[in-house]
Amino acid sequence: MTSSIGIHGRPSAAEPGGTGPVGYSLPLSPTGESAMLTPPPWHFSGEVIMVDYRVDPDAARRFLPPGLEPGADPGAAAAVFATWQWCSQDGAELTEPGRCQFGEFLILLSCEFEGRPMARCPYAWVDQAVPMMRGWVQGMPKQFGTIHQSRPVTVGRAGSRLAPGGRFDGALTVHGRRVVEASVTVERSTDQRPVLHDVPLAHTLAFPEWVTSGDRPRPKLVASEVSDVEFSTIWTGSGDLAFIDGLEGDFRTLAPLETGAGHVFSYGETLQGGRLLSD
Repeated sequence: MTSSIGIHGRPSAAEPGGTGPVGYSLPLSPTGESAMLTPPPWHFSGEVIMVDYRVDPDAARRFLPPGLEPGADPGAAAAVFATWQWCSQDGAELTEPGRCQFGEFLILLSCEFEGRPMARCPYAWVDQAVPMMRGWVQGMPKQFGTIHQSRPVTVGRAGSRLAPGGRFDGALTVHGRRVVEASVTVERSTDQRPVLHDVPLAHTLAFPEWVTSGDRPRPKLVASEVSDVEFSTIWTGSGDLAFIDGLEGDFRTLAPLETGAGHVFSYGETLQGGRLLSD
């Protein structure tokens, strides 16, 4: 039996005479209210520190699944730190700051699908369980990590202002080891949006085979569907990015060959769900 969706987009109780627990996600329960995830839409508001950089085009190409091409700017990439606050349609999570806030770090690679510019996220880390599971539902490869980043201040001296000369830093730690460091020294404000933060994201839905049925699950190429996108004024300047020896293997192949501009801004969107690109 599938769950029914009540008001505010939350699972409602099972219909009388129904069998078994329900829910949008595990864990299932008689009412569906124990599910870790509520159904979309999900609303996000965040503070972003982003550094554009260039990666080996051949390395980037190896991270693209069938259906995605390197596009007009092979090797263009970005490292993104963000602190997010999120909620479901009814906003219930906002009364629990420990539930509705999380940090995130991700890598973005420039690509195209049928000539349309997109971005591919080969690696991502978050510091809370719900956004990690939500990422898997989307096809985003989220893992656990510790994310720290500077926040702009408007009073006092314990931080930088969003003004020329202000410096903002981000750091990712995985399994207790520092993995990525980034910094941005802003120089000017602009309305020009960072390219890789202003295109759809292409993900792969892929789950390990658990029940032997003879038919292996086929990965599906999907894109996130978002609405109500908002950017604050964007502060841009020089960026610095370093991959440290905390992670090896494939991740190291995406280390920066050259670092470009850095950006600091606020961002909001509503994630409505996903659409199938190809399977």
